[in-house]
Order: sequence, then C-alpha cells, then structure tokens
Amino acid sequence: MVEIEKKVDSLAKLASTSAEAPKREAQRDSLGRAYATGRRKESVARVWIKPGTGKVVVNGKEQGVYFGRKTHLLVLNQPFLAVKRTNQFDVMATVKGGGLSGQAGAIRHAISRALENFEPELRPALKSAGMLTRDARIVERKKIGKHKARRTKQWAKR
Repeated sequence: MVEIEKKVDSLAKLASTSAEAPKREAQRDSLGRAYATGRRKESVARVWIKPGTGKVVVNGKEQGVYFGRKTHLLVLNQPFLAVKRTNQFDVMATVKGGGLSGQAGAIRHAISRALENFEPELRPALKSAGMLTRDARIVERKKIGKHKARRTKQWAKR
C-alpha cells in the first residue's frame, strides 16, 4: 500500500511539472527584426517586423499604393489592432502568388506570426482573435463532365 502511495505521489509531481507551459523566447535576428511566413489561398508572404513608426512596405511599395481597397488595408492591419500595437512596428513584406485578397490575408497571417516571434506574450490575444490559424480554404478543383467545380450542364425538358 505504501508503494502505491509513493507511485501516486511521484505521478502527481510529474503532472504538476508538465502542466506548466514552457516560456517562449523572442526570436529576433541580429538587426532586431522578427521574421515569419504567412499563407492564404495561393499567396505566400514573407514578413520582417521591427520597432518603428508603423510604416508598411509590400514588395517595395507603400501599403496604400500596393493595395487599392480599404478592406485590404484593414485586413492587413488587424493583428496590430488586436494587440493594441498600432504604429509601433515597421513592416517589410514580400508576397507572391494569388490575387490581392489572398495576398492581404497572407500578410495578415505572417504579421501575426512575426508579432508572436517578437513578443511571445502577445500569443493569447492573437490566438483568441484567430490570427494565428491558417485559413485552409482554397479554390475547389474542376471536375470532369462539369462546367466548373459544381456547375452542371443545362438541362431542358423538351
């Protein structure tokens, strides 16, 4: 009976030590920047963030010039709004593939991951806002015998 109690005690100690999540460390390069990759639809974005004035450069152009629509700019800046860090980081992004909507979503995903790498304490806020999860929705493929993915041939009774 005593042996069983000792085993239970040792298991309780193991459980208490494993329940504590390991502290994440900030991942920055020699220039003080954090890097991350984000994806959405067919787009892939590579992002570097560093402390600054809120300047966002996408493929060598300002965000307002590259993305014409306000909705794309809103999507792009959502991670900063979620963690209340607007105009505190400069962003340099390169993005390839897809259209502007997919590219904006890919940059948003990359900025969220880069913020987490820069300040690991921001992870809970970003996670609860759904910014760290990759949106897995992609275009459905066209099937044989269909006009599009699901559109069938027109049918007439007579």
